Amino acid sequence: MNGDRRRLVSALLGDEPMREDLLEQSLTHRSAGRVNNERLEFLGDALLGVVIAEVLWQRFPDADEGELSRRRASLVNKESLARVARGLHLGDYLKLGSGELRTGGHTRDSILADALEAVIGAVYVDKGFADARDMLLRLFAEPLATVARQQALKDPKTQLQEKLQSMYRPLPEYEVIDISGQQHAQLFAVRCQLMHEGCATQGEGSSRRRAEQDAAAQMLAQLPGLHGDD
Repeated sequence: MNGDRRRLVSALLGDEPMREDLLEQSLTHRSAGRVNNERLEFLGDALLGVVIAEVLWQRFPDADEGELSRRRASLVNKESLARVARGLHLGDYLKLGSGELRTGGHTRDSILADALEAVIGAVYVDKGFADARDMLLRLFAEPLATVARQQALKDPKTQLQEKLQSMYRPLPEYEVIDISGQQHAQLFAVRCQLMHEGCATQGEGSSRRRAEQDAAAQMLAQLPGLHGDD
């Protein structure tokens, strides 16, 4: 293993060695060969989700499912993973095909994020769950601290309401249009309407509140200018 790879392993595992074949595979993009990091990426993605979910569940005992999901999404999205990968200088170690090399694949968020998940998967296969979990807690210590400092992330209904208010437009109207299922397992369907826009979305959920949140989230995603930047 060359010096560069040893520095990477040291950043991942400290003084512990790592199987060279697994590390090689985790750093090989599909453009570079038939034996590549896609399978390890699949494994690492699942492991990362479990560990981050566990940490958030422990650190935010009063958070509901929706808030925990939003916090997890803020930590494991492509951009967040790419930042962690850049902190490891992961792009310097990637094995890419000629086409990806020509187009700067070693700096692309999607490739870096996938490679990080593959490396996580490789560590898990080599060292087991406990060591992989310890590594993830180190790698994501700062992102987790940032999330802990944030106020509760706003739900879709609140985001939509605040966005409309900032644009001096009427608030959305929500209407239950259907309730189906048995009493103990009902499914609510709710319509969210923006009368001034002449558009509506429909959401579903196990309660009216969840259905309204689903409909609001779809409205945010559907209308340009209402989700993200003006």
